[in-house]
Amino acid sequence: MTNLNFELTVMRALFIILFSLTVLCVKAQRITLSTRVQDKVTAEPLPFASVGIKGKSIGTVTNLQGEFDFHIPPEYRNEILVISMLGYENFEAPIWSLLDSKPTSIDMNKSTTVLQEVVVSDSLMGSEIVKIALARVENNFPMEPFLMDGFYRDVKKIGGTSISLLEAAVKIYDENYIEPRNKEKLRERVKLVEVRKSLGYDNKFAPYFHQRNLLEDLLLHNNIRYRQIDENEGFFESLKREPDSYYNGHEIFVVSHSEDFSFKIFIDKQNYAITHLEYEVSGENFERKKNLVSKHVTYRKTIDFKSFAGRMFLNYITVVTKEKWYDDVTSEFKFETELEQHLLINEIDSNTKEKIASTDKMRNYGLQFQDYPYNKKFWDDYNVIKDTPIDKKILADLERLAPLEKQFENN
Repeated sequence: MTNLNFELTVMRALFIILFSLTVLCVKAQRITLSTRVQDKVTAEPLPFASVGIKGKSIGTVTNLQGEFDFHIPPEYRNEILVISMLGYENFEAPIWSLLDSKPTSIDMNKSTTVLQEVVVSDSLMGSEIVKIALARVENNFPMEPFLMDGFYRDVKKIGGTSISLLEAAVKIYDENYIEPRNKEKLRERVKLVEVRKSLGYDNKFAPYFHQRNLLEDLLLHNNIRYRQIDENEGFFESLKREPDSYYNGHEIFVVSHSEDFSFKIFIDKQNYAITHLEYEVSGENFERKKNLVSKHVTYRKTIDFKSFAGRMFLNYITVVTKEKWYDDVTSEFKFETELEQHLLINEIDSNTKEKIASTDKMRNYGLQFQDYPYNKKFWDDYNVIKDTPIDKKILADLERLAPLEKQFENN
């Protein structure tokens, strides 16, 4: 072989290698769709609307301003984007068309069911609807092992000022939705993939927040997974049926309770699958820490489920807990603590062969003590709940100490 032929052969081989590497890099890089979801008539933002891809398990939700950044693999470019919101008709469009047109907003139409103010037209009582839905949990929810990718966030505040932030990317494994014998013991296995946290965990107010594993607590608040809906006849008799609603192309039963606490449950008319649940309660509390006592607690929870592969899976869960602290001797009010928690499910493997080994399982103590180095590259295109003006206020509070990126790196 001549020197010229040899050089050409080497150059051709290098070109093939470089081309292959370029293809791999492009394939690995996600594309991002960003816009705002709003009511077509009023232009009001639609918070916590579900954003996904038709027939796929990947998804996210809009923030309080109706905005979202949806990071998706490039091979999904020609798939159909689907946005669903309770009381609205689904929005569907090819992803490529939205990437090309870059709409500043997406308008959602209220369903004709809602516009016509459909009233109860059958004889079913609220109690009967809920009893049927609870009896059919194992028909409507997963009964084979499944794995979910999720994004967890908690924010701790004192008197409305944020003092700490923790976010985690997690994998959650569960075998099925069979009713557990012990409803206070976590059945899911959780693996922490990445964790980032701000400073503030040594703050003087930190002892007034629980130091246990808050993500574990949040999962235990899944009333459907852990069958935590009161089934005594007194509760069932108090349930009131409200006008029907609409979600994801289906008519929905709406049933509520409003006596000693606020409770509302949304149930699919076709198969009695529970799609959404809202709960709020407030009352006296007498937990003591140091020289203070927590005398009043407000607790608000929202749980949302989405349909995939013929079953209902957790979509997101949000819990906000507020406590008012008083001097134990003088009863003088001192401050209010607020803990805000979110878990968003990004992707579902509905029939997984992968399990989370006991050695990889997260520990049952606080996530802030489970040490993970900050991986900025990972977080750059990970599906999180997009920042809102409220989040920017949180950011401003937290950055009194140092830029948040620096806190993530050094913490």
